[in-house]
Amino acid sequence: MSQLDPDQLSTWQFDLPPELIASRPAARRDDSRLLVVDREQGSIQHLHIRDLPSLLDPGDLLVFNNTQVLPARLFGFRTATNGRWEGLFVEQTAPGEWIILCDTRGRLQAGETITVVRAYEEQLEACGSDRRHSGVPLLLRLKQKLDDGSWQVDVSDPRTPLEILTEYGSLPLPPYMGRNLADADDQIRYQTTYASQPGAVAAPTAGLHFSPELLQKCRDRGVNSAEVTLHVGIGTFRPVTTERLSDHRMHDEWCRLPSDAAEAIAVTKSNGHHVTAVGTTTVRTLESAFLACGQLQSWDGRTQLFIRPSYPFQVIDRLLTNFHLPGSTLLVLVAALAGYELTMEAYRKAIEERYRFYSYGDAMLIR
Repeated sequence: MSQLDPDQLSTWQFDLPPELIASRPAARRDDSRLLVVDREQGSIQHLHIRDLPSLLDPGDLLVFNNTQVLPARLFGFRTATNGRWEGLFVEQTAPGEWIILCDTRGRLQAGETITVVRAYEEQLEACGSDRRHSGVPLLLRLKQKLDDGSWQVDVSDPRTPLEILTEYGSLPLPPYMGRNLADADDQIRYQTTYASQPGAVAAPTAGLHFSPELLQKCRDRGVNSAEVTLHVGIGTFRPVTTERLSDHRMHDEWCRLPSDAAEAIAVTKSNGHHVTAVGTTTVRTLESAFLACGQLQSWDGRTQLFIRPSYPFQVIDRLLTNFHLPGSTLLVLVAALAGYELTMEAYRKAIEERYRFYSYGDAMLIR
């Protein structure tokens, strides 16, 4: 990596023009551009995501993350003071007990309650309407602030998190999209077409490019598919804040490799074909499962795997991914597969050619 220190955060920085950050998706999922990085040739090619089937061979395997984004963003007010409050559901730790992130003026206190209003009521209030608090309110009682700044809370509603969040919540769009609430288009486009397992607070964005038509073209090409699950957590919103990557504490996420996916991967490899991970979350799931079991077999558990250069990949051969933030763990993961110089050259070319970055942006295939 020349004279650069791969453990130094500054090594992974680059200048990104703000106008290249995508706030809206392409008109069609498969309209997005595709930058193709060939590791053996050291070459970079500019195509479109609809060209993907021609880049895969019959017998290859695409592995998707089938997590579904929860309407995890919550709005409300501090019951005692009426001060505005916003929160993000993280996970349920026991029946009636959640972990959430909170944002409000002033210091929250253990024991106080939050009154949660429905997301559409928050939108009405923002437009000047006086409609609020219809029906039975949802109350959250703050129990304990945790070391990472999140809160453990008791929930007044006995229903499942999915049922509660469906009534009260909104999709948690990344702040760089620049709008207060997810709209009707986001409800469709910020989910993959194959999402089936609710639990994420952010989308597995490489999968957003796959329309039903593109999936069918891959099948027609003789490309097989398998699914894993990783519920994308709050760590996706948190930048690296340490000077050295080795000091960074990787976020914790739950994932699963089902037995049928493990078998499909084993068959693909035994036949000499390639396994392409769709998204970095799929990479982390597959590699975490192998590390946990020492071989490819069904597994579920929590992972804090931080993939950095020199990591010995055991499962994946190729990666389809979006373009990531400067200094992010995801950029480092990409470079672990493609190499630092080729990765940063690809990013320079992407900026030069005006590719769109982040969740609703364009894609890169490392082969």
